Amino acid sequence: MIAHPKNSLYPFGREAAGNKRPKRVADMIKNEIALLLLRKVKDPRLTNVSIVTAEVTKDLRRAVVYYSVLGDDKQVKKAAEGLERAKGFIRSHLARELGMRATPDLVFKHDLSMARQEEMERLLKEIHVDVEPGETGS
Repeated sequence: MIAHPKNSLYPFGREAAGNKRPKRVADMIKNEIALLLLRKVKDPRLTNVSIVTAEVTKDLRRAVVYYSVLGDDKQVKKAAEGLERAKGFIRSHLARELGMRATPDLVFKHDLSMARQEEMERLLKEIHVDVEPGETGS
């Protein structure tokens, strides 16, 4: 039986290397945008914004950047507007810093994991408070 030539010549395969690049690019995008928000962006709507993570498509054409905001829904909306307004500036900065042939289109999405975590902690505290009085009576 003859093994497929690609499998025998490339034991780790080009697919494995191809799957690593979007992750590396996503990490670089995340770090660059976080630094950019700290140092160069002067928009007051973006002061409480932190970049949580980024995901890049396999063809490196689109990057989804997840962010979180300290504050209420009003501040989240202002942050979304600020990020949309600064998208061109951020993308041009990424083009210079990353040195890629094509800079990915940026899509900003609010990350709800922090809000969900706070809600879960609140619920667990309520459960804990409800359980304690019952335990002391037995």
